[in-house]
Amino acid sequence: MDTKYVLTMFVVTVLALLGGFYLGYNYGRYTRDLGSIYIRVSTTTSLYQLGVLNDLLNDFINSTGLNMKFEVLVKGSGEALKLLADGSTCIAFVHAPSLELKYLMSGEVERLTIFAYNEFVVLGPGNDPANVSKALNAVDAFKRIYLAGEKGLAKFVSRGDFSGTHVRELLLWNLSGYSPEGRSWYLRSGQGMVQTLFIADNLNAYTLSDEATYLYLEKQGKLSNLVILFKDPVYLINVYSVYLSRSKPCDNPLTWYIAYKLKDYLLTRGQELIRVRYRGLLNPVEDSKEVVFKAWENLARIEP
Repeated sequence: MDTKYVLTMFVVTVLALLGGFYLGYNYGRYTRDLGSIYIRVSTTTSLYQLGVLNDLLNDFINSTGLNMKFEVLVKGSGEALKLLADGSTCIAFVHAPSLELKYLMSGEVERLTIFAYNEFVVLGPGNDPANVSKALNAVDAFKRIYLAGEKGLAKFVSRGDFSGTHVRELLLWNLSGYSPEGRSWYLRSGQGMVQTLFIADNLNAYTLSDEATYLYLEKQGKLSNLVILFKDPVYLINVYSVYLSRSKPCDNPLTWYIAYKLKDYLLTRGQELIRVRYRGLLNPVEDSKEVVFKAWENLARIEP
């Protein structure tokens, strides 16, 4: 096992425990000092577009009675982590394990918890010219798309924005041994998941998406051509985590207090909210914690 990785995760765990004890000890003082404050949060687009994040943050404020508000910046996971690291935001919701690990190992962020998961899915036209539905795994699915693209039979729409979805796509291309960069059939949307799905749907193209966003649009009748062609529990599990910035702008007791209260909420009341309101779209982590945490560790060590 990677010694540096194990040491980093040990230090992260110790810091989280110490922070929790420190804040718990000073609970009364921080409650008195809170007043009316706001905290900037960066988030992956999928959680925002589905309405999950707003529901969680609003319910957190209502259930705790805190006199505060969150300012939410909607970005891809790569940009969300960058903003977190430099202190532009103090909390971030992301789903890109390999990027998260880099920031963890640099000491710029602290993981509060993994709180939810679903799946990425490979989408495409129903006639499936690349025979993706017959693939052995997600890596083989991407090989098939590449070969079909080279024959002029398929197109692929990438988000191209260094989001969690884009990072997972890059990982799969890397594992496939093929690079689509510069190919005429490989298109970049440079936009969020919803817009990318609309483009792929209009072009009868393949794309990678979190399953929740696809189902959300499909149930509203907003997609005419895209269907789910492939799932893979190994390469396509989609893990959502929340992080705290270790930067100077966020280095204050009020921010820590809110962050640890939010962590507690996400692992208790927030789990039930996800289970009830987003059944079929997003899964609370509590029923599969060991499996999901292990999946995060495996994905974090694979370079895209």
